Amino acid sequence: MDNSPELQRFLEQEKQKAMISEMVGKLTNECWDKCVTGTPGSKFSSSESACLTNCAQRYMDLSMLIMKKFQSMQQ
Repeated sequence: MDNSPELQRFLEQEKQKAMISEMVGKLTNECWDKCVTGTPGSKFSSSESACLTNCAQRYMDLSMLIMKKFQSMQQ
């Protein structure tokens, strides 16, 4: 099997893309379910917008915290 540095870099980039895509999907589902309680109209209400913003920020902060913890465990 070809273990060239280019292939390893490509595989790592693809893995990162998949992880980001999965995170965005989870974030969308979690925050949507939590914040959008009725049938959405043409735009979000101010409370829905604030909830979505806060939810997304908390999700990203927690994801970064977990990622840093795993990185420190690998060292």
